[in-house]
Order: sequence, then C-alpha cells, then structure tokens
Amino acid sequence: MDHSREIELEGHIIDSGIMTRVFDRVMDMGGDFEIIIFEVGKKKADISYARLQIRADSEDRLESITSELHRYGVRLIDQDNVRLIPAEADRVVPKGFYSTTNHPTSIRYLDEWIPVEHIEMDCIIVVDEAAGRAICTPLSRLKKGDSVVIGEAGVRVVYPERPRETGMFEFMQGQVSSERPSETIVRKIAKELQKVRAAGLRIGLVGGPAIVHTGAGDALAALIREGYIDILFSGNALATHDIEYNLFGTSLGMNLKTGELITGGHKHHIYAISEVMRAGSIAAAVEKKIITGGIMYECVKAGIPFILAGSIRDDGPLPGVITDTVEAQDRMREHLEDCGMVLMIGTLLHSVAVGNCLPSYVKTICVDINPASVTKLMDRGTTQAIGVVSDAGTFVPALLAALRSNSNG
Repeated sequence: MDHSREIELEGHIIDSGIMTRVFDRVMDMGGDFEIIIFEVGKKKADISYARLQIRADSEDRLESITSELHRYGVRLIDQDNVRLIPAEADRVVPKGFYSTTNHPTSIRYLDEWIPVEHIEMDCIIVVDEAAGRAICTPLSRLKKGDSVVIGEAGVRVVYPERPRETGMFEFMQGQVSSERPSETIVRKIAKELQKVRAAGLRIGLVGGPAIVHTGAGDALAALIREGYIDILFSGNALATHDIEYNLFGTSLGMNLKTGELITGGHKHHIYAISEVMRAGSIAAAVEKKIITGGIMYECVKAGIPFILAGSIRDDGPLPGVITDTVEAQDRMREHLEDCGMVLMIGTLLHSVAVGNCLPSYVKTICVDINPASVTKLMDRGTTQAIGVVSDAGTFVPALLAALRSNSNG
C-alpha cells in the first residue's frame, strides 16, 4: 500500500452510518485505512469529525476509492479550486467531467465555496464565470464553450444524514414497508405532508393509471380539490382513463363500480381521447362541460399544473401530452422547484424519471403493489425514498381520510 491520501468527514457521521459506509467501501475496493483523528460529539446535537489516511497499492486504485468516497461527503484535506474545461460542442462532455449526485453540492471557485444550483443526479456542473455561479446542467442543455467542472477536486458534497427530528423519516428512511399501509404509517405520511405545507413548500404527485383502475381516482380528485396537491406528474394513461371514467364510468372498459367488463368498453378510452381532441384541450373540455369531474377536472378547476409525459405505447395521445422526452424533462424540472415532498403512486416509469430530477433532501414516498418497483426506484439513486408496498386503491383513500382527520382534530 505505497499510495496514500488524507481525507476528512464532518457531521453526524456515526448515527447516520456514514463512517461505516466509508470503511466498508474502502475495504470492498481493495484499499486500507488508518484513523488519524476521531472526535466524537458528546451530545445529540454535536457533530463529529474524523480524519483518515486512505491507502492503496496503485495511484489508479487510490483515485477510484477517493472518487467513490466523495459521494458520501468525504473531503480531501487540501482542497484546490475546481478545474474547468470548455465543452467542445453541444451535448459533448470533456473527458473526466464531474458527474453530480443528487446531494447538496458546492464548488471551490476563485478560492470561495459557491453552491451548485438546481442539483440532481447524473448531470454536469457548468460554471458561469462572469456571474460566479455554478449550475447543475443536464447533458441535453450543455452548450459549446460551457465551462465544465473536471474531476472531484474542489467539489464538496453534503451526504444526507439521518433526520434529528422525531418522525417517520427518522426510522423509515431508505426502507420498504412490505405491509399494507397500516393506519399508523398513513397517519405519519399525512402529518409529514401537512408539515411540508406549513413550511410553505409544495407537494408533488407522480401518478400512474393504477390510481384510476383500482378505484382511487375519486380520492385523488378530492386531494387536489382540498388543496393537498400542488403539481401532478403523469403520462397519457392516467389522464385518459380518468376522463374515460368520467365519461363512461369505466377504466380499460371495466365498470369500476361493478367490476364487470362492458360490451364495447375497449373503445371507451379512444372515444375519451377523441372527445378531448374535438374540444381542443383538456382545459377546453372542462370549460365546455364535456368533462364534469375527476382528477384532470379538479386540476383545471384549481389551476394545478399537470405535466403529462408521453411514451411510445400511448394511444392518441391526448392534447397536451408532451411527446418530446427532453422537453418533458425540462418541464418537470421547472415544476419541481420548491417541492418539499413528492408522492409517487403506481408508476415505476414516471417515478424514476421524476426521482432522477429530485435533490436528496426532498421527502419522497413511493407506493406500489410490486415491491420490486419500490426497490428499483431506490436502486436508481433516489435513496431518500420511503417505500410502501400497497395497492393504490387502498393507499390514496386512506391518506385522504387521515388528512381530513388531522385537519378536523
């Protein structure tokens, strides 16, 4: 182990498990470590500090280890200013570019630490040298000549620590509950949601067609009408089947009240799309009283923005569905500003898409009947998510009831 480098960690690094993760990662990658300084906070609110020497048998392995540890908030002792290289063409990154995490990040530029704005995972840091700003930039937005941060030197990441306050995010963060949502879990989610609203932050909902198929559409419509949802992210399917239900009482041709398939019901979603096409838009169909209730109706009436991102399998699609994926990503990013909580219910595709754009400090709850879908979201990097394995038809009405109970109590 002839190659070494000193690193430091600071914060609630013990009870958050960060120290253990660092030790494990070093050994898993074939390195070794020595603790030089370890100052433990004596009280709950006190922070701890550690300085370690990391050793490896080659410079390349040492570089790989320190690069991996960087994502846990580890810092090199001697921090240089960031290195910048201009992008040679639109959407072409320089070799060795820094790829962002979704954790709060700052860079050392001209001997000062400045925050990276609009942080999300798997992006590039571009420095506006004239304004002295650092901006997290998706590859699709990278322009020729942009000053791109190279390597980890001069980049500081703040890894999320276990929340100090008492609440569900203290004991459930990063876990998947395999039980159906008990009253206790739903009540805790409702309380967290109300706390976020009281702090002046917005609530986003990512929804799939299962919300309508399982009969939870009326409950979601009520959540929107009663002011608990500020932005809806979805695709063509949820909006189409919500409108189908309003027009025909069916979803995928099945009567939601009786559970029976209706003769000719397989054509209802096409009729629904066609009626909205005739009106010109979802909002116009509401104004013309073609659509008289449901999720999309309540969004229009309350002025709640909805971002409908299309996919290759869509019928129609409805007017207003964004079929350009880059444009859909940009629209999602615009509306995620000031979100303090995002509920993801019954859609893996859109949950991962929105999750990829979320900073790690946004409280995220993923609800799906398939445990693999919930776990996959976390595996893709949205590690702050709490997973609840449940049918949407059970969860959404239970959440509505808990919120009403809290408000009345």
